[in-house]
Amino acid sequence: MMKMTTIYTSKKQTKIESKGPRFEIGDFCVKLGSVTMSQNFKGVLVEVEYRPCVVPASAWELIREFLQGFLGSTVSNQAPQYLQVNIYFFKNKFVNANTTIGEVKQELHKLKKAANVNRQSLRLDAKGKSLSDSETVKSLSLKTGGKLYYKDLGPQIGWKTVFLLEYAGPLVVYLWLYQRPWLFYGNVNTSNFHYTAECAAGAWSIHYVKRLLETVFVHRFSHATMPFRNLFKNCSYYWLFAMYVAYHTNHPLYTAPSKFQFHIGSIIFVLCELGNLSIHLALRNLRPPGTTVRKVPMPTKNPFTALFLFVSCPNYTYEIGSWIGFTLMTSCLPAGLFTLAGAYQMTVWALGKHKAYKKEFSHYPKNRKAIIPKNIKLSNYDKCVINNSVNF
Repeated sequence: MMKMTTIYTSKKQTKIESKGPRFEIGDFCVKLGSVTMSQNFKGVLVEVEYRPCVVPASAWELIREFLQGFLGSTVSNQAPQYLQVNIYFFKNKFVNANTTIGEVKQELHKLKKAANVNRQSLRLDAKGKSLSDSETVKSLSLKTGGKLYYKDLGPQIGWKTVFLLEYAGPLVVYLWLYQRPWLFYGNVNTSNFHYTAECAAGAWSIHYVKRLLETVFVHRFSHATMPFRNLFKNCSYYWLFAMYVAYHTNHPLYTAPSKFQFHIGSIIFVLCELGNLSIHLALRNLRPPGTTVRKVPMPTKNPFTALFLFVSCPNYTYEIGSWIGFTLMTSCLPAGLFTLAGAYQMTVWALGKHKAYKKEFSHYPKNRKAIIPKNIKLSNYDKCVINNSVNF
């Protein structure tokens, strides 16, 4: 039998009440004054270590103690005490070299020692990065007595659900305002609306319908959930900007751009939307269903994917291009602000992904930038397709 690595709780605090000669902590019982005690609890050998310690001198020291894995306690007429709990799998609950972090999370949840699997974060260090569910004990070089730090991430919500709410909101808000202008502008003559406003509503709808369909049929998410609190932040961004843009493009005093500018913007918008869809399909084909496999993305026979030769995240490049096109075709300042805000956020994401690609793949193409292409040579695309680099 191999010991399971120590699981430290860095968030949950347990109140300990003094009852005569012992402390009672849920299903555990520790004799007052004893050093350690072990008992077989639901097929798990649990060792509880009683550790007196000095009262932290400052709030920072107290927080540091919690992050180091101790359970906060309160004992009548005594200085605060701390408990360190070591959990070992017993009987058929083995942890071997091939045990994954995901399996450890499942066992912790079954034993009611941790929250739902999606809420768990296990780390090698209290301030470290969350470990992937696919990582094994062997790959992490964990040995008997090794430590893992546990954190409850709080209520979670599925990524797909978040995306659907994010993208359905702007579609509904924009069209609702487009079809009911009197709610904001009073009694107006809708026959005077410029055709550009109608085309803008169509372009906006195409973009978000595409996003909704991609969420359902195309995207394969590497993470199942995200913190529930992020839902309100993300939805507020999309929904409020949708109202801001729609208010101006559908305003009775809206001034449309020249036909030339409108057509240029429309062409850019359509081409970039097709490019964005092409990239999403290419990325989908890189990840087998039901997995979180990551590969180096390369161009396919679809010419829109040639941008993979120059940037790590061409989907963001095309996305920004779409909104630049929308801004040109509408000549709308709020649309321009929406484009700038989106470009900033997507640049941050692209830089992070670009850095992760270079760290994960030693053979990652060095000439690629994060999101803005440089030194474009389309001749490289033909060579890439001929050499079948799509299977890189």
